[in-house]
Amino acid sequence: MMRTRKTLLDNTERRMAAERVFATLRSMAAFMMADNVLLYHSLPDELSTREFFDSLPSDKHYYLPRVNGLDLEILPYEKSRLHLGAFRIEEPDGDDTVDIDSIDLIVVPAVAYDRRGNRLGRGKGYYDRLLSRSRAITVGVCYGFQLVDEIDAEEHDIPVDFVIADGAGIVRGRRR
Repeated sequence: MMRTRKTLLDNTERRMAAERVFATLRSMAAFMMADNVLLYHSLPDELSTREFFDSLPSDKHYYLPRVNGLDLEILPYEKSRLHLGAFRIEEPDGDDTVDIDSIDLIVVPAVAYDRRGNRLGRGKGYYDRLLSRSRAITVGVCYGFQLVDEIDAEEHDIPVDFVIADGAGIVRGRRR
């Protein structure tokens, strides 16, 4: 259902939704106070991070995940050090990985979220494994229709602290 809804969006709707969601993220106290922020490079059907990367506030350090086997490792974001990696997602190059404990805020993609912060991922568990090791504040971002009333979460599923859904504002999750 989510995939079908996303295909119905035109480029203007996609761009405007991303602008609104990431403007809301920028205004959050958790984002303003964070020094080290883990972002994601969006897939074509996800809320786009492209324009957000072009306008990142310079008072922070930004990181991206890179698939390493069954886990995600974290590396500094540098536009000139990216390659097309696992699942055709742009990932950072290099060996300068950082520990998850140094990250203050994680922006998390998903197929859908519910109003308690539960997320439906793509089924591989990468973010659940990463989030289970983290004490960072977590923020899910999505189109408004990706925010549903309830997702059947399993024991290994890690909810996010907040969800920013276009048109619905900020929803408090239940992680903390």
